[in-house]
Formats: sequence, C-alpha cells, structure tokens
Amino acid sequence: MAACLVATPVSVSARQSTDHSGSSTIEMAELPPQARTTYALIKEGGPFAHDKDGAVFGNYERQLPRARRGYYREYTVKTPGARNRGARRIVCGGPVRTPDACYYTNDHYASFREIKE
Repeated sequence: MAACLVATPVSVSARQSTDHSGSSTIEMAELPPQARTTYALIKEGGPFAHDKDGAVFGNYERQLPRARRGYYREYTVKTPGARNRGARRIVCGGPVRTPDACYYTNDHYASFREIKE
C-alpha cells in the first residue's frame, strides 16, 4: 500500500533546521550586511528603496511552507555592483512589522534559508 502524506498546519517555530521544502536556517550574523540592513528596515516598516518592496510574494516555486495568498511579502536585498534589484531577497510571512518568519534567498527564489535571530 502506498504511503499517504497529509498536510497539516505546522508553526514555523516548530520546524526543524531542514524541512521537506529544502529550506534551512541562517543566523542573523551569517547574513551579508545588506541583508541585515533590509531585515532591520522590515522591522521598522521602511522606508524601502524599491517600489516592489513589501509586495505580495506568491511562493509559486513552492520553496516556502504553503500559506494563504498575501501571507508572504518580499523585500530587496541590495547586491553590490548590480544595476537592477539583483537576485537577493528577504521574504517574510505574517504581519508586516512582526512577521512569523523571514527567509533569505541569494539565488532569486531557487532556495531559501529561514533567518534566526
């Protein structure tokens, strides 16, 4: 008989360092300085450098835990030398100034690491 997987809600804090989506964790001190600056701005509510900062992130790649539309928001992490927004982002889920969890990607959504304070 084939195994059956049932999706159940799991709090982000209950997840282990690596979960089924392949995401892992990263300590705040391990983030590049530009990501730490962006994270601080998220907690302060801005101001942000790009119009798309704070826009809804659709999680189309399904790299993050499933959530309702509008749960995730994305923010640009400045990439030194980039002429555009670059590939680095922080994506946070939950309330804007007090998110449930934030994730860092340096490869434009191909992989994420949950930020641990």
